[in-house]
Amino acid sequence: MKSNTVQKNAEEIKMKVYKLHKEQFLKISAQEAWDYISSPANLKEITPDYMGFTILSDLSAEMYAGQIITYFVKPVLGIPMRWCTEITHVQEGEYFVDEQRFGPYKMWHHEHHIKEENGGVVMTDIIHYAIPFGYLGRIAKWLFVGKQLEGIFKYRFECLEKKFNQ
Repeated sequence: MKSNTVQKNAEEIKMKVYKLHKEQFLKISAQEAWDYISSPANLKEITPDYMGFTILSDLSAEMYAGQIITYFVKPVLGIPMRWCTEITHVQEGEYFVDEQRFGPYKMWHHEHHIKEENGGVVMTDIIHYAIPFGYLGRIAKWLFVGKQLEGIFKYRFECLEKKFNQ
């Protein structure tokens, strides 16, 4: 038993955690930004169509810590899968955190921040994630996962620019 625990801990230590950091200035109030980004119903609007993103959960009117949200996505080669996240932290009007409970990543921790600045808001996304399958996952990250995440956030940036900055 002890050797299995040691082996599992060694594998976790080897796990490579990646970070993606994105910022965007929007010409809206902090309340408008919060109302938009804290509503999971708006995620489909800012996610590329090829992801096949569909929310499966019944959603409450307001986000809360402990909220579980399940999605249907096609993250790799159009292969469908369920993704389940939990809203783990909420500071109304300032930030919230979602963490994967099961889905395509070995680990997913996504912080969403809003800060008033220069007559608008700076929205910041900080994502820490790990990919399963050890070294094969690292190769997948290099070949396509990292590029796909960059593309998803580029799409999100463009959607928010059109919606709030034009």
